[in-house]
Amino acid sequence: MRATPKNLLWVCLGLFGLLVVALLIGLGLGTVSLTPGQFMEWLGGELEGAPAIILGQLRLPRLLLAGLVGACLGLSGAVFQAMLRNPLAEPFILGVSGGAACGAVVAVLIGIAGLWGQSLLAFGGALGTVGLVLAIARRRGSLETSTLILSGVMINAFFTALIMFVISTTSDQKLHAILFWLYGDLAAANLPKVWLLLPVTVLGTAVIMFFAKHLNLLTAGGMAASTLGVAVERVKLTMFLVVSLLVGVTVSLSGLIGFVGLMVPHLVRMTLGHDHRLLLPASALFGASFLMLADTAARTIISPSSLPVGVVTAFLGAPFFVLLMARRGSRWW
Repeated sequence: MRATPKNLLWVCLGLFGLLVVALLIGLGLGTVSLTPGQFMEWLGGELEGAPAIILGQLRLPRLLLAGLVGACLGLSGAVFQAMLRNPLAEPFILGVSGGAACGAVVAVLIGIAGLWGQSLLAFGGALGTVGLVLAIARRRGSLETSTLILSGVMINAFFTALIMFVISTTSDQKLHAILFWLYGDLAAANLPKVWLLLPVTVLGTAVIMFFAKHLNLLTAGGMAASTLGVAVERVKLTMFLVVSLLVGVTVSLSGLIGFVGLMVPHLVRMTLGHDHRLLLPASALFGASFLMLADTAARTIISPSSLPVGVVTAFLGAPFFVLLMARRGSRWW
């Protein structure tokens, strides 16, 4: 599909409609099912009691946070796949998630309470990982893609081993809080987390959209992009830092939710093509809808208990990953 303003408008409107449907489904389904009439009463401010609390204080913040997290992960996956020219790339492949989770675990161990303290330490862990991966991968003044990926995988494995060591030696009181970061769960969602992630998502999306044409050229190769006037290393560094910011803040708020950044961009690319002027906003909107629906499934599959949403995305993502590897080099990329 050509990236004309008209096509962009229609794609965004269609995916926004899907987002609204996912939101309505998530608000209505759960351990306590709510009727459309109750939902309309809630919109009019007439609903009181337990249903109003369920909608306004539990389900709505959780769905809004799921939407923002899904948008960040879907967008980040599309950028990484273009920048690294690797169809198997996704936001966690470069070790950013491991660094952020390690920072969050440190916050729990030293007793830092509150949203900002844990988020800042998690984001600091992500930034530290970014700097380490870039330092290892930069050779002769350029970023080597293969070295970048391998360095991220090894660093992520190291952080995972470190976190598992901490879990095996920590007290039971802190174990549940640490496991939250590993499984990816939105049960602790609230409006302050939404307000923290919203500006980061908006600003990060705006910066990435500015470089949409550059990403189109980068998919043709660094030499070709450089010939056409793209400052390849500067664009790569900027995109890497912006996406790392998105992923770091996301992990600090929701834990490790994998495979969204792998599946969403490919599904959108199969439908809309490879032009990042369409692919990027579509990946963000579809990623938001996808994670809203996945979290709704996590709340309802074994109701009245619930699953971490990371478990649901892993159940969906692992077969998709295997299929993607089997089809690599065909219409997937």
